[in-house]
Amino acid sequence: MTSTFIALLRGVNVGGAGSLTTKDFVRLLEATGLRNIKTYIQTGNAVFQADTKDVAGLSEKIKTGIQRKHAFAPEVIVLRLDEFDRAVAANPYPGADSNPKALHLTFLASAPKKVELETFEEYRARGEEFSLKGRVLYFWAPDGIGRSKLFSRIEKLLGVAATARNWRTTCKLLELGRAVPSENTKPARQRNKKRVQRA
Repeated sequence: MTSTFIALLRGVNVGGAGSLTTKDFVRLLEATGLRNIKTYIQTGNAVFQADTKDVAGLSEKIKTGIQRKHAFAPEVIVLRLDEFDRAVAANPYPGADSNPKALHLTFLASAPKKVELETFEEYRARGEEFSLKGRVLYFWAPDGIGRSKLFSRIEKLLGVAATARNWRTTCKLLELGRAVPSENTKPARQRNKKRVQRA
């Protein structure tokens, strides 16, 4: 059964490190056997379809492919479209719609085993808020994340690999994912035509 996924690469085309052009990224995904690929901006975001439910396997294949072709291995976090959709729907900060750069969703490679939120408070600046829900940490910072002591330590404090996207990028990726035509819901006329051809 074909499923739609969203892949998020960590540390790609940021600060001159981990260079990967969109064209090369798409070629790599195609070589991995993925279909209906859509990318968004240069920071390693892709929507695609695959005939598998093995999220971990997809992540490893993409990471290995990048390492072989480009000599670096970024963390690759892959989510099913429905999982990504739930993450957006669960956003606890409604102000993000009017100030999308103030909210970042940090997507985790796995759910953290132990979280000491008291430690988060040690670094939290005035006005900053956060909420951890499963594999997503929502970070609200009206003054930006550039100088945030807490934001720069999230991955270390949670003890798992992670990558963040602001609210605008997150919503755009969801929009792209929803727009990918489902190969399982083609018009009945097309499905019946294929059945006749096979017969």
